[in-house]
Amino acid sequence: MPSPVPDAITRYFEADGRRDIDGVVALFTDDAVVVDEGQTWQGISEIRAWREGPVSLYRYTTEVFDTDLTGEDEYLATGRLDGNFPGGIAKLKWRFSLAGDRIRRLHIAP
Repeated sequence: MPSPVPDAITRYFEADGRRDIDGVVALFTDDAVVVDEGQTWQGISEIRAWREGPVSLYRYTTEVFDTDLTGEDEYLATGRLDGNFPGGIAKLKWRFSLAGDRIRRLHIAP
């Protein structure tokens, strides 16, 4: 039987879909780390800057195909973005590390 998807991951994709910066940022621990497009963003203020900066440049939709438990409090979501960024389509993996009900680390890569 597949593991249920943790609420923090579900809420992350929901808030991302609404472009709700405050909603996304609230899901992270104070010392969380995000790695996206080869750049690292650490702490709440940098994660907010990531959402207000690079992420806000594009309009996209996200389709999550699957989310699997890969270790203790570690999850891998696979899916696809369609949007107005170069190439228009990106197959991505979101690697989440959780601390309780919050995200401690998120690594986004093809």
